[in-house]
Amino acid sequence: MEAHEKLQGVVHRTPLETSSTFNQQAGQTVYLKMENQQKTGAFKVRGASYKVACLSEEEAERGVIAASAGNHAQGVAVAARKRGISARIFMPEATPKAKVEATEGYGATVVLTGESFQEAYTAALVEQKESGATFLHPFDDYEVMAGQATIAVEMLQQQPDIDTLFVPIGGGGLISGVSFAAKQLKPDIQVIGVQAAEASCVYNSFYKKGPEKLTSVATIADGIAVKEKGKLTYPCIQKYVDQVITVEEHEIAQTMLHLLEREKTLVEGAGASALAGALYHQGEFQSKQAGVIVSGGNMDISKLPSIYQAARPKQAALV
Repeated sequence: MEAHEKLQGVVHRTPLETSSTFNQQAGQTVYLKMENQQKTGAFKVRGASYKVACLSEEEAERGVIAASAGNHAQGVAVAARKRGISARIFMPEATPKAKVEATEGYGATVVLTGESFQEAYTAALVEQKESGATFLHPFDDYEVMAGQATIAVEMLQQQPDIDTLFVPIGGGGLISGVSFAAKQLKPDIQVIGVQAAEASCVYNSFYKKGPEKLTSVATIADGIAVKEKGKLTYPCIQKYVDQVITVEEHEIAQTMLHLLEREKTLVEGAGASALAGALYHQGEFQSKQAGVIVSGGNMDISKLPSIYQAARPKQAALV
């Protein structure tokens, strides 16, 4: 794949790890693709780097503008700095402080606006029309998807026997790229998308079970808190993804704590969601060797007390 070759030496080839604790809980061998150890702490730098590398000189000279819940912002900032171009990034007001500071640290200008990605995206489009900068979409872009697809290539090189992939879904850029690449390399592999139940627009669309455009989203998995599916990503999901499942807030929070306590690994809510799907939906799939994308680790440490609180199921919290 062209993107895989182009990103050699640009991004980290992250480790694929296994854990007896999670193997036992999931009832199968679970391989964790540790994208929380990627440059900028998340997979997004792959898509952003490939996209920026593909820009023409004219597009690059105009500078870039983006909207992001946090991790795409850092990826764009790093890629823009590497190419020597300016970057202006719109992020939701509730974006974890760690993600904002990291983005600014990589040299980008940050504008905080709106409740969720959708509002930040709208504001970025208005600014883009006024400034003429080149817009870099965090997921609804084929070159971004191609960059994310390199994760599947690496995983199947590292462990060819993986028969199922659990992938988090926000706007769908990650799972679109990963599912396409995985199916090309191993046609019989299962791809399971995982969404937060509190931000389930793709799940709703996939099964025609609820609103396809959400009015609000409230989840500790802020990196996948998207109100509507992507126009380019969703057809890919329909074609290449086998099933979509949802995980509850307490399941995501418990998985974050398990990773921290058992594996000494700090993972953000979006990063823990795919593993939560593998653990709490175990037995629902014909799978013996599952690959799980731990998509990011950029969590605000000050939020740990709220994660502990969220880890309690609602019914238990009422007792």
